[in-house]
Amino acid sequence: MIGVLLINLGTPDQPTTSAVRRYLRQFLSDPRVIDINPIARKLLLNLIILPFRSPKSAEAYRKIWANGGSPLLFHTQDLAKRVSEKLGGGYAVEVGMRYGNPSIESVLKRLIQKGVSEIRVLPLFPQYATSSTGSAQAEVFRAAESLWNIPPIRILPSFYEHPDFIRSFAEVGRPALEKLKPDHVVFSFHGLPERHIRKSDPTGNHCLTFDGCCDQATSPLAYCYRAQCFRTARAIVKEIGIPEELCSVSFQSRLGRTPWIKPYTDLLIVELARSGKKRIAVFCPAFVADCLETLEEIGIRGKESALAHGAEALELVPSLNAHPRWVETVCEMVR
Repeated sequence: MIGVLLINLGTPDQPTTSAVRRYLRQFLSDPRVIDINPIARKLLLNLIILPFRSPKSAEAYRKIWANGGSPLLFHTQDLAKRVSEKLGGGYAVEVGMRYGNPSIESVLKRLIQKGVSEIRVLPLFPQYATSSTGSAQAEVFRAAESLWNIPPIRILPSFYEHPDFIRSFAEVGRPALEKLKPDHVVFSFHGLPERHIRKSDPTGNHCLTFDGCCDQATSPLAYCYRAQCFRTARAIVKEIGIPEELCSVSFQSRLGRTPWIKPYTDLLIVELARSGKKRIAVFCPAFVADCLETLEEIGIRGKESALAHGAEALELVPSLNAHPRWVETVCEMVR
């Protein structure tokens, strides 16, 4: 039997301030997420981020929390269930969260208890970033060190341009676009500090050193999150057939005062609304399951901001969740 571990980022256990504080402490203590001096990171976390961000984030989680709990968790679990049904009895499919529950370590142990001969790990992050994909991989290796018997472990690669990943987003997006008939389409990806992009540049002299760096044929694509985001957006635009002049790429969820990759989604939405764009559609192709960043940040706050500045509608295109095409795509990658 082959074990399959689907990894997503994570979620608090409850939409309460205490549960969110525990989650944020684990998440933001990761040196791959806040990559500064350990003492400075501890002070920043305990004196500024946790006291002020925890109650605000808990309030945001309460707006999207459903009867099934956290959308990120139940959508990922639904995906795993359907993938398991498609793959059949020769596979054992489990969900692990990089932060929070179920932990990667507990799921690895459960797969080994089932007697798997091999474990295939799919981090559910389409574009590579060391703060997401890299951190998940590192945690798999760390957790494996605690095991006595370690089966072969295979990490599956990022899939930012996988044809069926692109087709999956196109199939989800077409009905939303046909209904809204937008005059502008935004592709919003999770942001990263600019220093992360520069640190991930193996050449040391390419990323963010000149305008259009991500458009060059020589871009170091393997680890350039920003370039991979642009590739994903262009592939979806081409697959659906959206005129390129009606589209923009932007980055959301920035934290702190240091420069993050631009343009910023929240500012772009305001700019589009003020410029006369009345109907705005937003794809979030860095997320394969709807979560706080899609449902609350874009679907609620982004929409409120657009309407307040003159737009008539802003619609969040649903994520892939457990869409049949996406289920088949995950099965294909695992096989």
